[in-house]
Amino acid sequence: QGDYGNRKGQKSIILEAVAGFDTWVWHAFFGVAESQNDLNVLGQSLVFNDVLRGEAPNVTYEINNTVYQNGYYLADDIYPGWTTFMKSIPHPRSHKQKLFAVHQKGYIKDVERWFGILQARWAIIRGAARLFDEEVLRSIMMTCTILHNMIVEDEYDYKSADVYELDPMNTALTRIYEKPMGPNGESMQHEPLLRDGRVMGRMIDRYTEMQSSYIHERRQVDLMKHLWAVKGNDGE
Repeated sequence: QGDYGNRKGQKSIILEAVAGFDTWVWHAFFGVAESQNDLNVLGQSLVFNDVLRGEAPNVTYEINNTVYQNGYYLADDIYPGWTTFMKSIPHPRSHKQKLFAVHQKGYIKDVERWFGILQARWAIIRGAARLFDEEVLRSIMMTCTILHNMIVEDEYDYKSADVYELDPMNTALTRIYEKPMGPNGESMQHEPLLRDGRVMGRMIDRYTEMQSSYIHERRQVDLMKHLWAVKGNDGE
């Protein structure tokens, strides 16, 4: 009572989570007091610490003939237009925007699907939480998340080949299913320790780049054009 609440004015503790299409949980952050919305939680979250330290996986990809070197998370409209986020279009008008919004909404449901699985597996998450204090609740939530990831990893057949499909022009193969990225995933690229404040300087540069709204908007346009070129005929 008192210290915790959600944007609807109800007493609640907000869970910040990042989940993939296979419901593997990459990040979970729970227990911020007075967290009335997701932005307050983001301000205290450690979700981008690896990015700022230069320890995140190297991601390079091409969209609409433009090469990008920053990974991103699909996010709700409340989140800022940073390089590390890709938001949907709240009021789509054109056919391209509507097609993009529909696909974005579909893929972003992975987080809700993961939380539904979590509640179905462990009744302690579904029930009332008034009898527990904050630390116990945090331990319960993180334990169930870790156990869920262990189940996902255990059920995946690592000996099976990845699944590919032909693109609409039948010119290239696209990987549509791959192994969950956990302890058995790709290694991280660590930056060597530097002296004379250069590490802090690079962190500041990464922080500035991470908040670039220009890259966010340009990539959103490129994604809309790419999606329309690939699936536009199906969306008409």
